[in-house]
Amino acid sequence: MKEIDASLITETVSNLCIQANTDLCFDIVQAINDAYEAETWEPARETLLNIKENIKIAKEKELPICQDTGMVSVYIIMGPDVHINGDLVKAVNDGVSDGYTRGFLRKSMVRDPLRRVNTEDNTPAFITIEPAQGDYFKIIVSPKGCGSENKCKLKFLNPTDGEDEIVRFVVDTVKEAGAAPCPPIVIGVGIGGNFEKVAYLSKKALLRPLFKHNSDPYYANLEKRVMEEVNKLGIGPQGFGGRTTCLGVAIETLPTHVAGLPVAVNISCHVTRRKCAEL
Repeated sequence: MKEIDASLITETVSNLCIQANTDLCFDIVQAINDAYEAETWEPARETLLNIKENIKIAKEKELPICQDTGMVSVYIIMGPDVHINGDLVKAVNDGVSDGYTRGFLRKSMVRDPLRRVNTEDNTPAFITIEPAQGDYFKIIVSPKGCGSENKCKLKFLNPTDGEDEIVRFVVDTVKEAGAAPCPPIVIGVGIGGNFEKVAYLSKKALLRPLFKHNSDPYYANLEKRVMEEVNKLGIGPQGFGGRTTCLGVAIETLPTHVAGLPVAVNISCHVTRRKCAEL
């Protein structure tokens, strides 16, 4: 049995919140660099250069890459042979509170969706716990701003619909979003499950590194097809046109009811943030 003190979880989450907001993941940085090298439209190249410089300065000076330091989703992947000495949920939220205060990160969470009173420490986090084997314990912290979150969509397609309709739904969602989610974007797509699970799948898809495609070749090919079609829109970096509207597409699936075909599209900005640690 692995024993983990709640205080260690708090410390880890605090550090991950700061790291996620100041040091962009390697795969996202590489994709932006690749987009810059491939771009021929000068306004898009200049925009990507500015993005690259912003990422560099943020890392060097430990400053937020984006002023919207987001709502915090925390994923706990935990085996049955792990025992937490303390309150896991409190430990995570204490970590978010400490990280956002210590890191001088913008606090955007309001306690009530209509009365709009700020919680003043960016809590609560949205916590998901997934089962694992043995004494495995991993924390993933993924802050996400609302500029891109506002453009996410969920739709129940007809069960007789297929790839074409799914691709059309994703492309239409991106087209409607335009420059609002700060492209070049990353797209997570959930297919299957039910109302709540398909939305979760689309968010979970954003945790996968861009260089890792779906393990099923059928869906890996669908990811490539969606990305190609989205990039044909020509929205480009920050809406200035160009080759790259989308840096990557990830699809996650679940079994579903014979009478349903739920699809969720989760749009994330070019500052797609995620950091993880194993304890």
